[in-house]
Amino acid sequence: MLLLLVVLSVLTAACSPARDPGADEPIAPGDSAPAPDGEAGAPSATPSPTDGPGLPPLPARFTRQQPQWTGCPAPTALQGGGAAPGGPWQCARLTVPVDYTDPGGRTLSLALIRIPAEEGARRVGSLVLNFGGPGGSGVAALPRLEHLFRELRSGFDLVSFDPRGVGESSGVVCRDDAATDTALQEESFPERPGEGEEYLLDRQEYAAACRAAPTGDLLPHLTTANTARDLDLLRQVLGESRLHYYGASYGTKLGAVYAGLFPERAGRMVFDAVVDPTRDFTGRALIQAGGFQTALDHFLADCATHADCPTGTAADPAAHHPVLTAFLDGLADRPLPAPSASGRVLTEHLAVIGIMGSLYSPSSWPRLREALGDALHAGDGDALLAAADRYFGRDSEGRYRNLHPANTAVNCADFASRPDLDTVRARWDDFREVSPVLGEYLVWELLGCAGWPVVSEADRPEVSAEGARPILLIGTTGDPATPYEGTERMREALGGEDAGVVLTYDGEGHGAYTSGNPCVVDAVNGHLLSGATPEDGMICS
Repeated sequence: MLLLLVVLSVLTAACSPARDPGADEPIAPGDSAPAPDGEAGAPSATPSPTDGPGLPPLPARFTRQQPQWTGCPAPTALQGGGAAPGGPWQCARLTVPVDYTDPGGRTLSLALIRIPAEEGARRVGSLVLNFGGPGGSGVAALPRLEHLFRELRSGFDLVSFDPRGVGESSGVVCRDDAATDTALQEESFPERPGEGEEYLLDRQEYAAACRAAPTGDLLPHLTTANTARDLDLLRQVLGESRLHYYGASYGTKLGAVYAGLFPERAGRMVFDAVVDPTRDFTGRALIQAGGFQTALDHFLADCATHADCPTGTAADPAAHHPVLTAFLDGLADRPLPAPSASGRVLTEHLAVIGIMGSLYSPSSWPRLREALGDALHAGDGDALLAAADRYFGRDSEGRYRNLHPANTAVNCADFASRPDLDTVRARWDDFREVSPVLGEYLVWELLGCAGWPVVSEADRPEVSAEGARPILLIGTTGDPATPYEGTERMREALGGEDAGVVLTYDGEGHGAYTSGNPCVVDAVNGHLLSGATPEDGMICS
């Protein structure tokens, strides 16, 4: 699916944050002793719409776990590969119920990672981080990104995890690596709204493969609500009275569902690159199409300032659209060779993915400009195919991490909508209007859950968090994947001005804190480390 919300930006800029030292009193780090069976680790005794009629208390085998923290191995292929983090990094496992309505039944083992607070730190507690997806491995991501969060170690142990169905937490795998390569080479977008039967059949066959895989019986349980319950069990096992949390992209939805389920246990929370929880499946895809078009036009405007811009040097991004659409249309019949790709070629589908994947961060724009130049002027698809590989999590040995199967599994379990071919045909012009270049491709992702064996009861998560502490919500004006307007809609869904404080980052990319912008960094660090929540409406640029 193209509803993938995980890559982080590296933009930098500066301004001075406004702080209110009295906005939040200090939060105690919590009692490290395990709570009595079924108390602190169990879901709230007051049912919420997400919680249903109430859940049974968790047995002591869950609530009194003591994870055995040891040195960390190298990330596996499912997690994305790489070197073992070494040093002070510690890894462990957390056992959770597969089904929280039946805690005496099957269990699932989640992979955890942490790095302790700095020596001599004035410790606030543990800060749990989720970097998005759904489908991103926190165990692999946190060591790579720790340098961006290092200042927070002056008060927190940094903790992350592979959510259920991700990486080494029973990661969903629907096709093996060779079959994935074949499928991606063969996949193509229908050219007209009246077509699409073959594309629909492929989506249905993919769903059947996921259902038949060894992890197929887990699919009904891979919901955001269940992952939020896992978060609350993790909070208790870490010995924290409240969950201190940083969530990016999909991680903002996960954090919001947690706050809706357990408002009294929500500590200092930051939502960065905020998901709009008020949209159904089709609405989410439509606003995301507009977000990617905005990011593409910002890239094209920047490209035009360089003499080597392969789409031209006109200042108006719209002047570049015909060049791109002609290039992509040509690939539908004549894929480009990719000499370094062991027989694979650059198809229209993979070129679209390569372009979109390069729009998540402005740091990728120079590489995208060069890749388009190679493709348009030299007929060489290597660089753009490599960009698609990065998006799909394919390594140099042809192994795929399970980011995309997990992304599909969670999204399809979370949404009740199942748009069909009639929906695609009815919304074709809407997608073309919001995205003249990408809309005719993105509209087909409405079929992403066709044939999926799990259907949610609702399209919109219950995130009302009355009684929770104010959450810091950060929206980026040039965000392609989670467009800025979703930030205010999230606040309203949480409960309005009492529930959230909005900080605007007037910049590019997906994720503001990881851009390194000093204004954003100071605001987030103040909120998390000392409870100094910034003033509502603050703008960093």
